[in-house]
Amino acid sequence: MACVLLFSRLHPFSHRLTRTSICLLSLFLSYLCYCALFPADTIMQKSGDPTPSCQRVVADGAKRRIQKTPSCVLPLDARPIIVEVSRLKSDQRPPSILHIDTPVLPWFGNKKLPNAIIVGVKKGGTRAVLEFIRIHPDVRAAGTETHFFDRNYDRGLEWYRGLMPRTLESQITMEKTPSYFVTKETPHRISAMSRDTKLIVVVRDPVTRAISDYTQTLTKSPDLPSFQDLAFRNQSLGIVDTSWNAIRIGLYALHLENWLRYFPLAQIHFVSGERLITDPAGELARVQDFLGLKRIVTDKHFYFNRTKGFPCLKKPESSGSPRCLGKSKGRTHVQIDRDAIEQLRDFYRPYNIKFYEMVGHDFKWE
Repeated sequence: MACVLLFSRLHPFSHRLTRTSICLLSLFLSYLCYCALFPADTIMQKSGDPTPSCQRVVADGAKRRIQKTPSCVLPLDARPIIVEVSRLKSDQRPPSILHIDTPVLPWFGNKKLPNAIIVGVKKGGTRAVLEFIRIHPDVRAAGTETHFFDRNYDRGLEWYRGLMPRTLESQITMEKTPSYFVTKETPHRISAMSRDTKLIVVVRDPVTRAISDYTQTLTKSPDLPSFQDLAFRNQSLGIVDTSWNAIRIGLYALHLENWLRYFPLAQIHFVSGERLITDPAGELARVQDFLGLKRIVTDKHFYFNRTKGFPCLKKPESSGSPRCLGKSKGRTHVQIDRDAIEQLRDFYRPYNIKFYEMVGHDFKWE
């Protein structure tokens, strides 16, 4: 209204003004109107110093945010603050909502090198751990395996950084590439990037893991030799072929020795692939503790899918179906001769015992 009155007073003199002057005057009046309607202290905040009004708009409007996802307008150089539903106290949350995906908007945050990496092992349950932990609002993860430290190291750290999602200062950046654990050069390369990187290794009974590995490969190469032909140099004598990758991966103690040259044991967390199936919430609680996160991912997020024989994430209210891992997860293993299995258990036993002693935990694979 004030803008209209001011313009009416200036109108009698408008014939004396040039077109340029009129345009500049219009822009100036528009700016004054905008400032009057939208005070800066209600929509902007300085980095590290969020104003109470901005926080109040987000918190008080939490229920509306679920439908419209409003946010405070921030200056480009400010650190954005996004309050997610999963961070609200239980009495502030809408009913019947287990998890609301509130991704960081693409123009917020920065791409950072990872704070934590799931380094192994293949067919241990790494995809499940990543999918489960990334529903935590303080975790953002690269969606695909980057293979930077084993296949693409010559591309440089800036190329690697470019593969990471944008994260806020308070969030953890993660990636997972299971082949890292068995690649000799990887521990040194990750250490050169940052000695503070936290490492997660998902381990599983090496015999079961080898059979699962073979089953996956068989679906891609139906003409593959039998499991026994690949696993043994001489089965009658019980001589195992450790050059076969499916067997070599399960020598966890030997691979761990290489990692301990560059990282202390306290910086490596081991997830049990077996317990990840029977007690996913318990395993995720330990992962959250290791990463220094609040325990937000709990048993209310999971249900057991009897068809797949694997836990799945319960669906959020906004989704039409639960979130389960792909068809390749939880597939039925090929049948292997019982004698061959026992021979492999005898082969792995001393390596398993040494691994238990190194990490201070008995995974009970015998």
